[in-house]
Amino acid sequence: MKAKNILISGVAVLAAASYAWSNNIVEEVAWVIGDEPIYKSEIEQVYQDMQNERQRIPGDPYCVIPEQIAIERLFLHQADIDTVEVQESMVQMQVDAQMNYIINQLGSKEKMEQYFRKTFPEIREYYMTNIRNQSRVSQVRNNLTKDIKVTPGDVRRYYSTLSQDSIPFIPLQVEVQLLTLNPTIPRQEIDDVKARLRDYADRVTRGESDFSTLAILYSEDPGSSVRGGELGFMGRAELVPEYAAVAFNLNDPKKVSKIVETEYGYHIIQLIEKRGDRINTRHILLKPRVAEKDLVDALGRLDSLRNDIVENKKLSFEEATRFISQDKDTRYSNGVMVNQETGTTRFEMSELPQEISKAVATMQPGEISKPFIMQDPKRNREVVAIVRLTNRIDAHTANLADDYQTIKTLYENSRKQAIINDWLAKKIEETYVRIEDGWRGCEFQHKGWLKNRD
Repeated sequence: MKAKNILISGVAVLAAASYAWSNNIVEEVAWVIGDEPIYKSEIEQVYQDMQNERQRIPGDPYCVIPEQIAIERLFLHQADIDTVEVQESMVQMQVDAQMNYIINQLGSKEKMEQYFRKTFPEIREYYMTNIRNQSRVSQVRNNLTKDIKVTPGDVRRYYSTLSQDSIPFIPLQVEVQLLTLNPTIPRQEIDDVKARLRDYADRVTRGESDFSTLAILYSEDPGSSVRGGELGFMGRAELVPEYAAVAFNLNDPKKVSKIVETEYGYHIIQLIEKRGDRINTRHILLKPRVAEKDLVDALGRLDSLRNDIVENKKLSFEEATRFISQDKDTRYSNGVMVNQETGTTRFEMSELPQEISKAVATMQPGEISKPFIMQDPKRNREVVAIVRLTNRIDAHTANLADDYQTIKTLYENSRKQAIINDWLAKKIEETYVRIEDGWRGCEFQHKGWLKNRD
């Protein structure tokens, strides 16, 4: 059978080779898929990464990992055929988040380099390749399963075929409404922040300091500060409106913008490059600090509001959220929180911010909590809040009446997996695969890897 042209990323080969050289491993071909090899050193690299990230490996790693790599190659080959592309700015954002998490865990960029035995650019490029490939694979999978149609009758029939052991157990879930207030920040604190930003801008303009150096030292945006404040190429819709309005009007990379206020704090911006309707900028973000006194004052205001709702009956919780709440995500939906993972209003306790979970743990439906301080997870600042518990669904075995969406998702996933398995079986059958001696004695997840000619 003619070999398929399945390409391995040059960066992945370099990463594997780097691992082999640094560990004195003699390069060994484990599999060949299409006309491209899967090296033992590449498998070792993935194994090391999974151990570093404490990922569980379901079986013998020297059986599981090469099969996973081979499956990825099949999907990437299809991505090449379908001309599947990814948005590089999204890849960069995910890589930045991953790199920042690792740096925070290990303590510094230098310790990260020591831990992975690679330079920072090599580690970054390795993650760029991995996340880019994952995104392309995901798009191919979605394209294969996008035409699935599910009816309520399908879901009922699927549920009726499930054995008792297969029906999922649903943990305790709650539905909550949220109302927040942002503590007042003293004018002097805001003036001090603006003065610092003006000083940074003047130092850059006079040529005394480099903008990126100041961003590394002083910016309070953890996602970009390690890269000198650089955000990567983004469209207008990917930036908050106030930032975008100023950034897209910059034309001189040597100049620094005026101070820009957004929901995240105060910024100064420097243009790096424009490409059509996308722009790459760097920025320095400073956030005014909330004083303890201002937090106490905000708690007092919210306690009075709670009394007006609960004791004095002057207004409802829903009316209070519409007119008073400063949480942009919930104020126009009567304070109702939506689970971004499931698209429903139900949360397991572990899915809620810790402060909200603690507040509703002992509440009954209809009750409103006492005011408390919480960290706004999106904007990384302290706010004061009250929550109303609207519903509590005790832990139970899933049923159609209460958990239709959960069962529907299970059915959709089973349909999608069946389509993927059929596609893989066909792809394996028509692709040249050779597994070398010493790598064959495995129970693979998919059949057909070991050809008759082997």
